[in-house]
Amino acid sequence: MIITTTNNIEGKHIKEYKGVVFGEVISGVDFVKDFAAGLTNFFGGRSNSYEQELIQARYNAVQELQKHAEAMGANAVVGIDIDYEVLGQGGNMMMVTASGTAVVIE
Repeated sequence: MIITTTNNIEGKHIKEYKGVVFGEVISGVDFVKDFAAGLTNFFGGRSNSYEQELIQARYNAVQELQKHAEAMGANAVVGIDIDYEVLGQGGNMMMVTASGTAVVIE
């Protein structure tokens, strides 16, 4: 399956639009990662634990998007957009949403 941020795929013809498709992941950050990130915040530098959590959440959201597109009978998703939001009382939850248009290409 082709997944792209562009609205078309060079060299391919969109035969049918199936509709808007989403993939959402809500991920919690555990105490150990939060503690390590707090130290990084205090001393400076990059937070590898948060970065890895974000990378995994983004990957899972795109996989979820692909699964929903396949269920609709699509073989590609165009115009995808990935959004991030912090949730929870202490900001310890992260939501990653991938959205796009499921299509059938020739």
